[in-house]
Amino acid sequence: MSKWTAVTPLRKEKHFIVSSAIRPDDDKHPVEQFVLQAVHSGNAQVIHWRELLNEDQWIQGWK
Repeated sequence: MSKWTAVTPLRKEKHFIVSSAIRPDDDKHPVEQFVLQAVHSGNAQVIHWRELLNEDQWIQGWK
């Protein structure tokens, strides 16, 4: 349930919470995708964990 801030908000969606992890079919593989849910609208999107490392798009925590 980590918190993230979009650097460039779209549709007033700036603050997000990781609401769940998408588990791979094979338990030998690590989790790579997560569901981010916008706090303002409740809209959800699937995101690869590597995208969250892009500081041009995401900041960890709420700013």
